[in-house]
Amino acid sequence: MGVSIQLRSDFSAIDLRRLARRSGDPNQTRRLLSLSEIYDGGSRGSAARVGGVGLQIIRDWVLRFNAEGPDGLIDKKPPGAPALLNDPHRKALIEIIESGPLPAIHGVVRWRLADLAQWIWEEFRISVSRQTLGRELGALGYVKLSARPRHHAQDPAAAGAFKKTFQTEWRKSVPRSRQAQP
Repeated sequence: MGVSIQLRSDFSAIDLRRLARRSGDPNQTRRLLSLSEIYDGGSRGSAARVGGVGLQIIRDWVLRFNAEGPDGLIDKKPPGAPALLNDPHRKALIEIIESGPLPAIHGVVRWRLADLAQWIWEEFRISVSRQTLGRELGALGYVKLSARPRHHAQDPAAAGAFKKTFQTEWRKSVPRSRQAQP
């Protein structure tokens, strides 16, 4: 059996309970209360029961607490994958969008996400999905605009005749007489 890792000496069980009361993060609160059990002289097993975890996780919490203090017990957002496009790629993308497609060169009359993804592949050899490209363009301030669909057989004259027309002057309605209340 190994030797247990000692907790920092600059905190006490009362300090950790006070921090747990003020904490807005439920996971940090649970971890602080588990560690306060150890400060009170309880075993690591009883601290694991308080936290509802195993002994290995208690050990991990002790290491995080010793290294970073109470803030080390807050879950951090994982960094995620690095961005596929960097600033020079984004600048080139903005330029190509602002200049618009040339049908003779690009083979399209308007940019779609699929067309831009293909252009990025041809230009930089970076494979970007339409969803990722849509997020990138949204972050750059672009929004998707599409024309309102129109049926091919729609008659503009019939649509104009169908519209409701109102008189230029409104007439005030005649007040109705109220019946006497019994």
